[in-house]
Amino acid sequence: MFRRFAADGYFVSNLKRWENSMSNGNTFPKLHNAAWPGVVGKGDGGEPPIALDTMLDLTAAAEVNGVKFDGVDLFLHAPHTDIDASDDELKELVEKVQSRGLEIGSLVAPVWPPTGGGPAMGNEEDRRRFLMQLEKACRIAKRLRELGVRPGGHVRIDSSGGTGDWVKDPEGNQKRIAETFRMGCDIAEDYGETLAAEGEICWGGMHSWRRMVQLLEMVGRPETLGFQADLAHTLLYLMGYNAPEDALLPADFDWSDKATFEQAYRELTNALRPWTIDFHVAQNDATVHGSGSHDKTGRHCLPNDPNGKLDITWASGFWLRDENGERTKKLRQICWDGCMFSNAVMMDPSTWNQILAAMIEVRNAHGWNA
Repeated sequence: MFRRFAADGYFVSNLKRWENSMSNGNTFPKLHNAAWPGVVGKGDGGEPPIALDTMLDLTAAAEVNGVKFDGVDLFLHAPHTDIDASDDELKELVEKVQSRGLEIGSLVAPVWPPTGGGPAMGNEEDRRRFLMQLEKACRIAKRLRELGVRPGGHVRIDSSGGTGDWVKDPEGNQKRIAETFRMGCDIAEDYGETLAAEGEICWGGMHSWRRMVQLLEMVGRPETLGFQADLAHTLLYLMGYNAPEDALLPADFDWSDKATFEQAYRELTNALRPWTIDFHVAQNDATVHGSGSHDKTGRHCLPNDPNGKLDITWASGFWLRDENGERTKKLRQICWDGCMFSNAVMMDPSTWNQILAAMIEVRNAHGWNA
């Protein structure tokens, strides 16, 4: 199970204890699948979207030794869930999800210009549109809680601006993003919601682990705004893609150098773990990928991809346990993100069993019972 990066160090010295403590009876964190890979990176000359009903069916059908997915995380944009959905449409969504034995967790707010939003570092109109989309997402999030299908989760956001625009005025743009996010926190609190800022190399001001920490500190609302970590994206934080000045590994890094990797990974996770409220299990081969209108970002691979650089269970421990190796028990749910997988891969039922098996391993190693 812990097959990669088995170097000397605290986490490695405790692998035996972790393995001995694994229990198939762990019920937390809940295991969710992301529905948005059915639409993100699709269209715009690429592959056609996969309908929400199909994504729900694929999720509900997956099963490994009697264990199934507990829920889904959703993208609030047509053709999946319209950000302007009526109450009747939301009730229909609830029926679709619950009839398949699933719950809903975190929701992605469509804050980007093509979906009606605007960059958080933009002009007054850009920022107004960003906040408008965020508020619509919070409205839906609250209503889904009221309808009994959403026991937990966050509203996910990013800066909705590229690194090319951000670098024209780094400090000024960082300040404007923080101001917009603070206004977003006010909105979220009005709806009883929390916001998860996605750490991804394609979003200006969030494209570097140091800049991500800086932004969270500038906003200064840890009770409302936290960090959403994704194993595929945070791996590229180490590599310094789009932010070579903040790389923790050299450009010619030798992936067999396990001790160096562990040291860098510990520095990264120690900085971001205190802010982490949402977590995506994923695999990455240390390359970038983009499709449709989506910018190049960390490539999501299948769990057992031979080019994958992560031992998923081992790496997840850095996020789900503290610096002393103790379970944090902070996250009620974790989610698999297969963003920009091909349609052929996503329509294969064995894909979701492989993914579910990887997530079960993570929960067995680092989860708990209520």
